[in-house]
Amino acid sequence: AAIKYFLLGSFAAAIFLFGSALLYGATGHTGLVAMGRAIAAGSPHLGLVVLGMALLLSSFAFKVSAVPFHMWAPDAYEGAPTPVTTFMAVAVKSAAFASLVRVLWGTFSDDLSLSPDTGWPALLAGLSAITMLYGNVAAVSQSSVKRMLAYSSIAHAGYILVAVVASFRVPDLGLSSAFFYLMAYTVSNVLAFGALILAGSKGKEVVSYEDLAGLGRRHPALALPFVIGVLSLMGFPPTVGFFAKYYVFSAAVSAGGGMVYLAILGVLTSAVGAYYYLRVIVFLFMREPKAGAPIADPMRSGYVVVAVTLAGAMVMLLGLFPSSLLEMATAAASSLATAP
Repeated sequence: AAIKYFLLGSFAAAIFLFGSALLYGATGHTGLVAMGRAIAAGSPHLGLVVLGMALLLSSFAFKVSAVPFHMWAPDAYEGAPTPVTTFMAVAVKSAAFASLVRVLWGTFSDDLSLSPDTGWPALLAGLSAITMLYGNVAAVSQSSVKRMLAYSSIAHAGYILVAVVASFRVPDLGLSSAFFYLMAYTVSNVLAFGALILAGSKGKEVVSYEDLAGLGRRHPALALPFVIGVLSLMGFPPTVGFFAKYYVFSAAVSAGGGMVYLAILGVLTSAVGAYYYLRVIVFLFMREPKAGAPIADPMRSGYVVVAVTLAGAMVMLLGLFPSSLLEMATAAASSLATAP
């Protein structure tokens, strides 16, 4: 898994650099806004612009694990220690999406004559659709909890892409819903992965669903944050994950046109996702523990206990009072999209 991630990550970085070089060669600028102005003014090297942007989008798609650039994620998530997996699922994906929005809106924003004719919205919509569909369907058949969460992370990338695509038609609503979803996804994953860390013992991590069997009866206080985390990832009210999906799908419907079908697909795939999230709860409370399962020792990781407690409180409080997070998401989106 490490070799695979290293090699594919190196290729993605090389593709990003090559795409940046092509855009520089076509526009004569390295600044995003300056590039955008040069392109809007009519670059004589349109072919280089299209190829350069395609390469940049490919590298970003790799970082956010969008299908078909996702092949590294399941193996890397499963093979890495759970704290490292948490970092990859949260920090790497968040930074990649922020960078994607910055490039799209710094170089191809409406202020710089972005037109749907460029094809970028349609391309991202296609990526979003297959990412939502494949991520959820693949997660259903997994026997490893970490691998299931990896495919779940892929599916969530698809939902965030829905909001990014919607932002081309409804900029404020689309971008704010994208960043709201990203923040909700972050705290929900910290909660779920943190509980997964605490459910293990020294030298033995929770790997399969069977490792979680009966944990809810043996350690209900430890199972509770896990339940809240997966319910939020599923989009169950009143968690923050429910409002995250609500805002994203509302943005898609407000955008109109083909985005409505993307919103419908998102709702249907969310229903598929409910199966594998509820399966976690079934194993926690309705299955007998297997011999040799990790014996939870939550007090061995004081910092993780604090992180899980804070994340759990945020998931519930932001679900009950989502307006404060929406204001933060709107401010973050506006700042990132309009930065010079």
